[in-house]
Amino acid sequence: MSKDLKPKVRLGQSAAGNRRRLILGVLLTGGLAAGGYAAYKNVGQTKVEVPVARVRKGEFIISVKTRGEVRSTRSVILSAPQIPEARIVLLAESGKPIRKGDTVIEFDAASQEQYYIERTTSVRTVDKEIVQLQASHRITGEMDSMNKMTATYNVDRAKLEASKAQILSEIEGKKNEIDVTTAEGDLDQVTVTIKAHKTTQAADVERVQNKKDKTVRDVERAKGYLSRMKIIAPNDGIVNILPNTRTNGAFGSTPPPFKEGDRAWTGAAIAEIPDLSSMRVELKLDEVDRGKLQLNQVLRVRVDAIPEVEFKAHLDWISPIAAVLYKGMGLTEKTFPARATLEKVDPRLRPGMSCTAEIIIESAPDSLLIPARASFMSKGKPAVWIQRGEAFEIRPIEVGKRNDTDIVVTNGLKAGDVIAMEDPNEVAKRAKKI
Repeated sequence: MSKDLKPKVRLGQSAAGNRRRLILGVLLTGGLAAGGYAAYKNVGQTKVEVPVARVRKGEFIISVKTRGEVRSTRSVILSAPQIPEARIVLLAESGKPIRKGDTVIEFDAASQEQYYIERTTSVRTVDKEIVQLQASHRITGEMDSMNKMTATYNVDRAKLEASKAQILSEIEGKKNEIDVTTAEGDLDQVTVTIKAHKTTQAADVERVQNKKDKTVRDVERAKGYLSRMKIIAPNDGIVNILPNTRTNGAFGSTPPPFKEGDRAWTGAAIAEIPDLSSMRVELKLDEVDRGKLQLNQVLRVRVDAIPEVEFKAHLDWISPIAAVLYKGMGLTEKTFPARATLEKVDPRLRPGMSCTAEIIIESAPDSLLIPARASFMSKGKPAVWIQRGEAFEIRPIEVGKRNDTDIVVTNGLKAGDVIAMEDPNEVAKRAKKI
């Protein structure tokens, strides 16, 4: 209904004694008051009210309307780091201001603190094991040195005895030669044993060192996890908690936002700190409207939370590919995502606010407009019921373009004319049946 809708006009009289006056009025108005007379004739003394509107001058608009959400054009997304069992224990309140350096998200660090303590203890244990192994190696090395020295001494002594063969009997000489060979064999055995000990000791050192290196890496990893248990704000702004897409909400509803106690997964977008100095509107266009739109078309945006302000925006992106929304029971809906940047930003705007956007396809200022429901067909041509005093007369008009609510009148009316929103005869017939 037009915004120029006037109070309803009554047809007919209520007092039976005024019939003579009514007949005289009908004779005076003649054919011009045919609609009003018909209404009276049909209802007798019943009061009939016909809704009316004024013909007005205004802007004629052909547009596409859709719903959307306000978003920041630049936002810092805070995502869950790569940590095990990322359970949220502290979460900043959505919509509240936050300062740079304040904690936005904190995860449960108890298990990682315990793991860090255990790995640190393991490092100390391995260090002690290395000290013990080194002491054992020193003892073995000293024993090997002593054995080698003894074996070398025995070889030298045996050679000395064997050198006396010229002055001893042949038997004693041969015996001494055998002693030399035996002593040399013992020396070779001690040498091989020492080499084997060194190889074994090197392997033991490498094994224990690898064990320590792994434990140190575990400690460093635990320290890294602990350092990522808190996510702080990189700049001043307003916190916006994002939906937890792995939580099932009501059928067909948007997933609820993250909350304390939820478990996040690596890379999960938990919160954002938007730049409120530049905002845009994210839209979903019906498939039938996609072909009507072009980039840079003007939008009129009404935010539900700020209904008294109309924002102006420009359409700057339309997805070339439809997004399919699955509604369950085999039902799907195709929409084309789109974005429009607001020309001016109100300090009350917040990301996530719902809005209605009207995308202007065609506009004609200073057009003569009537409500679409005020147009009727008479003899195959457009016409209106125009008010004349207490009655209405049918008048043909010439019309131009129309939209869902208004029709452009090119001839037959002027601004300020009062026209009926319904056929007065039909109104009278309904009143008679009551």
